[in-house]
Amino acid sequence: MCILSISNLSLSEADPNLFYFDFIKCATSVNVMANALNGFQCPTMQVCVESCPSQFWAVGLDLYVPNVKPADVFNQTLCVPSIDLATTKLSVQNIVDKELCPFFYMPTTSVLGRCLPDITALDRVPSYFSGIPGLPSSVNDTVNQIMNGTGDIVNGFNARDIGIRIFEDFASSWPWILVGLVIAMVVSMLFLLLLRFTAPVMVWVLIVGLLGAGAYGIWHCYWEYSNYKNASATISNIGFTTNFNVYLQVQETWLAFLIIISVAEAIILLTIIFLRTRILIAIAIIKESSKAISHMMSSLLYPLVTFVLVLVCVAYWGATALYLATSGGPIYRVVALNSTMNDCKSINGSVDCDPQNFNTSDYPDCPSTSCIFIKYNEEGLFQRNLFNLQIYNAVAFLWCVNFVIALGQCTLAGAFASYYWAFNKPGDIPYFPLSASFIRSLRYHVGSLAFGALILTLVQIARMILEYIDHKTRQAQNPCARFVLCCMKCCLWCLEKFIKFLNRNAYIMIAIYGTNFCVSAKNAFMLLMRNVVRVVVLDKVTDLLLFFGKLLVVAGVGVLSFFFFSGRISLPGNTFRSETLNYYWMPIITVVFGSYLIAHGFFSVYNMCVDTLFLCFLEDLERNDGSLQKPYFMSKNLMKILNKSNKAPKKVKEKE
Repeated sequence: MCILSISNLSLSEADPNLFYFDFIKCATSVNVMANALNGFQCPTMQVCVESCPSQFWAVGLDLYVPNVKPADVFNQTLCVPSIDLATTKLSVQNIVDKELCPFFYMPTTSVLGRCLPDITALDRVPSYFSGIPGLPSSVNDTVNQIMNGTGDIVNGFNARDIGIRIFEDFASSWPWILVGLVIAMVVSMLFLLLLRFTAPVMVWVLIVGLLGAGAYGIWHCYWEYSNYKNASATISNIGFTTNFNVYLQVQETWLAFLIIISVAEAIILLTIIFLRTRILIAIAIIKESSKAISHMMSSLLYPLVTFVLVLVCVAYWGATALYLATSGGPIYRVVALNSTMNDCKSINGSVDCDPQNFNTSDYPDCPSTSCIFIKYNEEGLFQRNLFNLQIYNAVAFLWCVNFVIALGQCTLAGAFASYYWAFNKPGDIPYFPLSASFIRSLRYHVGSLAFGALILTLVQIARMILEYIDHKTRQAQNPCARFVLCCMKCCLWCLEKFIKFLNRNAYIMIAIYGTNFCVSAKNAFMLLMRNVVRVVVLDKVTDLLLFFGKLLVVAGVGVLSFFFFSGRISLPGNTFRSETLNYYWMPIITVVFGSYLIAHGFFSVYNMCVDTLFLCFLEDLERNDGSLQKPYFMSKNLMKILNKSNKAPKKVKEKE
């Protein structure tokens, strides 16, 4: 159905195409309505037609013939429905002035129910167009104005065509995209569950590989140093040059590389030797985390809960922002669609109107008037403070998102802490530990989580304000000001990272002891500082394993999806054909991006488990001594590494 944007014209189901009387006005946009709507409507009369014109036509000299009949000049199907050319007493000049029929038209094509100029026909503009008053003075001007008016529209429809093709690709390949995402989920889960067996092998293989790479670098530098031993060129002879290949032909360069790599290799080797016990502790905690997750498989799905809650926050923020933006009353004003007419020049868009009660008969001298929406009312106390309310809404959004993330971290920490502090595993692990931790967090720890989220929000707001100042004053900054702003942004970035680290460990202590945020943050920070070397080793080992895990999942699923969607492999009995895809890389990108999100979600849970068990392990070492009154809760593997043990209860001899 043809839907008109002009309020005083009717709709028609029999005429599905919208025809513009003067499409050149879409390019010039000189009247009030075009400026008010900023290009969303074409400022010319529009009618619904059965088919779009397919040839060039203009009134020409018939405009000045006094007794010519309008029915012999115009096409009734292209005129406003309110005029009957066979019975009208208006002259051709009056009809053109009142814009009741088109003054000219050109070949058009129907695009989404709009008659848009046919770009392929613009090279056939008839020469007599240049002699018709009211049209551009030359054929080239006509082509240029039409191209200006349709350029953005054509580009938009080209983008639409690409979008339709991409949508078709998703429509035909979505089951296999889901299969790829399921494979990514299964691989991520298997990787985490198998870490209890593969973690030691992977860590030591990576360490040996790092040392082997350093040894090869030392050998290669020595070999290059020997090759250039008899070369006469030196660094002092070459001086400074942008051709760095020249430096690679100097013996001194390879000697410097040899010394640097040898020192780095020695430092790494000594570090591994002195930290071997802490590396074993890190591996044991990683293995224990894998066991904990195997007993709480539901914890891997908790990122979905966080995702849903974040979507709720986004939806609330968007709805509130939209409500605030449209809180003022709508303003409608009278404008003339054809402002070139003498009788319409007085209508300049300054008169308010009501679109429901508006009637063009109130303006008989200018029948092309219309009542259109201009903007929302910006007057009044509420509207004047609208910007402040939007800022408040944005701050509330950041606070809510940080609170949701904090709730997730505290919930997972409580569940994994209940695993560690179970003396007999898995018998003493409580039922439904994740649900119980979630309810416990909502019942007892909402205030602490909100306070920690507020601190992080204030730091993020400070960073945003600094970025805004930098953006607004970038053109007027001198090197000193840019350096100061860069240092301030760097400091705030470091502060945000530190606050996130502190909050994360504070939430773990909150889940363990139930203390308030400040006490938990202080205790967590002091505990970590007393074991700073263990913290660094565990953090780096975990990051290394999870990085290779993500790389394995994303790269493996990405390569598999590439071979499948590109048609290089096919499944027996599979009805899907890669030849039907317009852009086979779109499903591949979707699968790779989705695999990364899935792996990131699973591994974030695992990372939280490692951090929780590590803090519990440190607390276990400081609180307990292995006696009957204070037994260790750590695994036997950890006790073996630390040469710790629990004293067995004495057996009471039976009386004879």
